[in-house]
Amino acid sequence: MQTTPLFRDDAYAEGNSAIVLEASEAGVILDRSVFYPRAGGQPGDTGTIIWEGGEMPVADTVKSPDGSALHVPAPGSGIPPVGAKVTAKLDWTRRHRHMRMHTTLHLLCAAMPGIYATGNQIGAEKSRLDFDLPEPPTKEWVTEKLNELIVADYPIGEQWIAEEELDANPGLVRTLSVQPPRGAGQIRLVRIGPEQEPVDLQPCGGTHVRRTGEIGRVEVTKMESKGKQNRRIHIVLAEDPK
Repeated sequence: MQTTPLFRDDAYAEGNSAIVLEASEAGVILDRSVFYPRAGGQPGDTGTIIWEGGEMPVADTVKSPDGSALHVPAPGSGIPPVGAKVTAKLDWTRRHRHMRMHTTLHLLCAAMPGIYATGNQIGAEKSRLDFDLPEPPTKEWVTEKLNELIVADYPIGEQWIAEEELDANPGLVRTLSVQPPRGAGQIRLVRIGPEQEPVDLQPCGGTHVRRTGEIGRVEVTKMESKGKQNRRIHIVLAEDPK
């Protein structure tokens, strides 16, 4: 039985009740969880699992072999018994920063249409995106363009398409390093902007904010050359949204 990924239906849920399905020093699997398991460049969530008589700090969340969220305990912490009723609580501040960063990286794709990402790493304090880009614009230009898209306060939504539809529209995939998961028959697309004229539309399984205005101002701190054409763009959250 796989963990029901509650974060997929509501990325803003900060906690949930659950039943422990499996438990060991390697990690705890719940029947349902708001915790995002590390994937696609987005870190796994941290937080706490609480039950009657104990609590377990969650140091990381990864995918188990069957795709469930495996909540990794902090060293030396107790483990809840199988069958226990628990409450899972996110480190929400950290998760929300990941959501703001993740949406910013999608906007970076929108700022430079036709360019393909070759790698990415999302962090609460800083993030980066690598591009196949022989002659990049200046970091000042990219910073200005990103913040224009942010203050436009575009809505962010999702839609699902069949795998065959993605095959017929390969341009939807903007990353060369991470391909959308297949096998379920459907692919989730994250859309920034109106459905009729999206600013960005691409496959993604991660968590995002509801509107771009929620990100707050960002800044490109550095642009590096990582090969003949590969360029690395470093981004930080310059302010918290008001």
